[in-house]
Amino acid sequence: MSKGTVVLAYSGGLDTSCILVWLKEEGYDVITYLANIGQVEDFDAAKKKAESLGAKKVFIEDLRAEFVEEFIWPSVQASAIYEDRYLLGTSVARPCIARRQIQIARQEGAQYVSHGATGKGNDQIRFELTCYALYPEVQIIAPWRIPEFYNRFVGRKDLMEYAEKHGIPVPVTPKAPWSMDANLMHISYESGILENPKSHAPAGMYLMTKSPEDAPNSPDVLEIEFKKGVPIKVTHVKEGKSKDTPLDIFSYLNEIGGRHGVGRIDIVENRFIGMKSRGIYETPGGTILYHAHLDIETFTMDREVRRIKQGLGVKFAEMLYNGFWYSPECEFVRHCIDKSQESVEGKVQLSVFKGQVYILGRESPKSLYNEELVSMDVQGDYDPCDASGFIKINAVRLKEHHRLQGEHRSKH
Repeated sequence: MSKGTVVLAYSGGLDTSCILVWLKEEGYDVITYLANIGQVEDFDAAKKKAESLGAKKVFIEDLRAEFVEEFIWPSVQASAIYEDRYLLGTSVARPCIARRQIQIARQEGAQYVSHGATGKGNDQIRFELTCYALYPEVQIIAPWRIPEFYNRFVGRKDLMEYAEKHGIPVPVTPKAPWSMDANLMHISYESGILENPKSHAPAGMYLMTKSPEDAPNSPDVLEIEFKKGVPIKVTHVKEGKSKDTPLDIFSYLNEIGGRHGVGRIDIVENRFIGMKSRGIYETPGGTILYHAHLDIETFTMDREVRRIKQGLGVKFAEMLYNGFWYSPECEFVRHCIDKSQESVEGKVQLSVFKGQVYILGRESPKSLYNEELVSMDVQGDYDPCDASGFIKINAVRLKEHHRLQGEHRSKH
């Protein structure tokens, strides 16, 4: 008798294929679900593989458009960046993937969901907090946290032997000596030979971007138009080519950024579960948008509002990284950030060239920039004597601070 139905987040790879068969061995009916979020994948082959291994049903879901509009765009509005460098490409994909998994579980009357995330990573938290938020009654089967599973499959060799025994097709090419996660926003690389933080990444590892050294010797100049903090159009200034749907805009920026080697970083970050890890990321389109959005935001947003918004952006990035997209606090912060973007509108021209993004100019009907007021050649409405008040207020504070410091030093 079946223990119930489980919806497995399936990749078609060795790990989740073994998990599929193992779940069946444990007495579950298995529905597999594979999300298309922009990774290079043979989805038809993955579907046939899952069916051959006994999946009760197979869902292949194209989530690319909603991934951009409902998850990447809010991250662009927030200028979301974790620990000053990571643009959160893996983090932002997880709530998108898990949301659809839960929708399928409810639709199919499944009591369980399962995933192949490791017990040492962040993804287990991101997947599971989303599942519990959207389907509180669901039960989660996380094999890499079940002793009977992880003691049985200590390494890849054990998985390969299990696959051969149960007729699971095994990879015919050698596994890369690192793990990789790809989606429309980025590719991440970690583990294996990359766990030594001193070792350099192999030159041939990168799949999304060219080396800046091999990039074209002339820049690509783009104009990106924003409305309410999200891009609505990108135009190649020289070629006249333009894109105006979210998925096309982001894909085109990936193409241009990848051509010039934009968006590569190699960092050590703090995982939510309490350890440091080394991650290497390439985020070409996201990096271009980060710089362009930052520029138009500064041009159109009030200074004090932006100070508050910057703090909210940092908080949002932390919540996103830690898996709290569907928490009430994250919903509140997203609402506040969205409100802050009402006047973030206009066009930014930039140059993409050999690993860098250079801002060239900007314009906006909602600009807070007053050219006459700021000009050194025109008096305008500004009285230079007004600066005296700013100087006096701060001079008193600084004088008193240093006077008291001097007294403290003389006493000791």
